[in-house]
Amino acid sequence: MSNKQKPIVALVGRPNVGKSTLFNRLIGQRKAIIEDLAGTTRDRLYGDADWGGYDFIVVDTGGIDFGLLSTMPACKAQANQPTASVGFQAGVSSRLFLKEIRQQAEVAIAEAEVIVFLVDAEAGLTGPDEDIANLLRRTDKPVLLAVNKADNKKRRDEAVEFYALGLGDPIPISSLHGTGTGDLLDAVIESFPIIDEEEEEDDAIRIAILGRPNAGKSSLLNKLLGEERVIVSDVPGTTRDAIDTRIKYEGLELVLIDTAGIRRRGKIEPGVEKYSFLRVLKTVNRADVCLLLVDATEMVTAQDAHIAGYILQEAKSVVVIVNKWDLVEKDMYTIYDFTESVRGDLKFLDYVPVLFISAKTGQRVNKVLSMALQVQEERLRRIPTGELNRLLHEAVAKHPPKGGRRHRLKFLYATQARTNPPTFVFFVNDATLVHFTYERYLENQLRTRYGFLGTPLRLVFRSRKEKK
Repeated sequence: MSNKQKPIVALVGRPNVGKSTLFNRLIGQRKAIIEDLAGTTRDRLYGDADWGGYDFIVVDTGGIDFGLLSTMPACKAQANQPTASVGFQAGVSSRLFLKEIRQQAEVAIAEAEVIVFLVDAEAGLTGPDEDIANLLRRTDKPVLLAVNKADNKKRRDEAVEFYALGLGDPIPISSLHGTGTGDLLDAVIESFPIIDEEEEEDDAIRIAILGRPNAGKSSLLNKLLGEERVIVSDVPGTTRDAIDTRIKYEGLELVLIDTAGIRRRGKIEPGVEKYSFLRVLKTVNRADVCLLLVDATEMVTAQDAHIAGYILQEAKSVVVIVNKWDLVEKDMYTIYDFTESVRGDLKFLDYVPVLFISAKTGQRVNKVLSMALQVQEERLRRIPTGELNRLLHEAVAKHPPKGGRRHRLKFLYATQARTNPPTFVFFVNDATLVHFTYERYLENQLRTRYGFLGTPLRLVFRSRKEKK
């Protein structure tokens, strides 16, 4: 399976042109806050989308207004006053975040493969639109000009005035009603860069080192490499970019990826650190195995669980590494208590191995790569169809699905459709009768029999008419 990363599509434009509405439509859920108030979207929002067989990441950005930004010095005296956590307050306080909003939009532009520039057909061509167009013309990225709120023929015809921006053909759309968004998406996927076939065929195993700032990621990488490959510092956020290091281990080609630490949302500093956050999402996407580092002095935090959620969302295999084990006072039960604590806090990852190490002293670091490779082998495990169906028969006989005679779930047969990650398809009489608790039961039966250590499983249920 390819480890190519998903392309990124950034939505940019001035305030209140409908970027968040389009973002929600493209990802198929209401994730962005929509309000008729300039500046509602401050941070970048990320979401997965697909079109025409292509998977990609959509980034929603805050509105850029160079005119309001120029008035910033007038409100310096109020710069230290508290502001609302979502959206903007009216008046001067709404200007306090304009510089950061522009900075975040520029970060998204820098990381994106394709930029969608939204303008407003109802308002027509404005000075801020021209300012943003000047900014986008200086990039080397494909820019698609989407004329939003073109809800009727008159506005669609008037969209030709946006040719004056010099960014190619305007694409009239209505993000609210969905009209024209198919044409826009067709243009988006046509603009994606051509994938390098040589890179596509690279069969090296990619192991990403993830975790909060100052958890010891760079120290672990240096210890694994036996050299000072990465700067190590006690200052959180020293590593800004994802750093790839290719090594050979036990005859296998590995790529170790050190990433910037992920902070809790709201604690991420503007500028380069948010730039790093987007790269972390890319790193998870192209990794085979993720090493999730946890600080033994703090144990699993909400942000660790948040990172684990990103890993699980991409169906990547995981090893939880509890670092700084040398700083913990221990007795004969400590390691068992800590293991239970980790599994309790990461309940949705109860199948992953937990290693206790010290990147500083080297304690158990020699077990990290061997465990990662073991997990990768589990990820590629294939179960013969005959064995799988015998297990299914035994599982159903031991614990039959609940239901009446006429509306009881019946299993016909099962097959493993793919590996990386292991995906199993169960053919049943009616897929709507599969309760999530029974799905969990079948997954547990698979793990009990075959292990799949550290690897997520995908179970798919398909209806099939029963033969008499």
